[in-house]
Amino acid sequence: MKFVDEARARVQAGNGGRGSTSFRREKFVPFGGPDGGDGGHGGSVYLRAASGINTLADFRIERTFKAAHGEPGSSNDCTGRGGADLHVPVPIGTLVRDADTHEQLGDLTRDGEELLVARGGKGGWGNQRFKSSTNRSPRQFGPGFPGEKRTLELELKVIADVGLLGLPNAGKSTLIRAVSAARPKVADYPFTTLHPNLGVVAVGEHRSFVMADIPGLIEGAAEGAGLGHRFLKHLQRTRLLLHLVDIAPVDPEADPVRDARAIVAELKKFSRELAAKPRWLVLNKRDLLPDAEAQRRARAIVRQLRYRGPHFLISGATGAGTKELCEAVMRLLEADDRAARERASSPAGTAAGRRAAT
Repeated sequence: MKFVDEARARVQAGNGGRGSTSFRREKFVPFGGPDGGDGGHGGSVYLRAASGINTLADFRIERTFKAAHGEPGSSNDCTGRGGADLHVPVPIGTLVRDADTHEQLGDLTRDGEELLVARGGKGGWGNQRFKSSTNRSPRQFGPGFPGEKRTLELELKVIADVGLLGLPNAGKSTLIRAVSAARPKVADYPFTTLHPNLGVVAVGEHRSFVMADIPGLIEGAAEGAGLGHRFLKHLQRTRLLLHLVDIAPVDPEADPVRDARAIVAELKKFSRELAAKPRWLVLNKRDLLPDAEAQRRARAIVRQLRYRGPHFLISGATGAGTKELCEAVMRLLEADDRAARERASSPAGTAAGRRAAT
């Protein structure tokens, strides 16, 4: 199925049912009074995050989603049946906005999480609701309220722990194939990756993380050049960026240092928040050079970039160095998880602690 990460959809909740105008007719009860029941409520429309979906392509086919209307009330004070709610499945990581007001309605980030996007109309009152000491035979009834209607903007941002970025043909797809079961296309020409790919990297028993590969970036990507600008948003939910640099480019005029700086500049243009994320340098394609030359080039690139963070020399094609890289990533993520749990359990992190602090 084609990967689609933006879509629009119309949602329409059900209308409330009409109230009933009825009077009790029973032997030996000459003045039974009104007994018209209320109309049923209209069904509401919910979006539900589902783990089995990874694209918004279905919304390009079916654009309008309607919940059922409530049924009218009836005699004997019987309320009409309510309309069934409609639950529309969407991928995990879907951001929902109102297309008219651009208000963000919600962000579905967990499997099974639901978001109410159109509330069903209330049912109208039956005539027994209008009975009073001065109006003993009311013939009024409520027509039922209309359900909400909305046009939604849906934007999918994949959820991953680690994101890969780099120039086309830097080896991102080769790396994710080497460390996970993901099988993106790999070829010796640029832009073989046309949409994000996710892979689960298993480091040990009950130790794994999700890696995302996006199309390669080129200079000017933040302004729309190439393919990567459309998919940079998919890195916004990641916790760590792995910046792949080709240390053995085929083009003799290519400069790994200049290209690496260009990638960082594109990140800053797109989002300061994204550029501020932890970023590790991964020097790839060591298998194309003698080991001593690969080591020398790696040191030179790190020195010229004035990079002070963790860096790794690997080969996605042969797997050399990838185990050490994945272990280091896993340790960082586990440390972040422990720190988050400690903050949540600390007195300042609890609701009572926050109230006391204020």
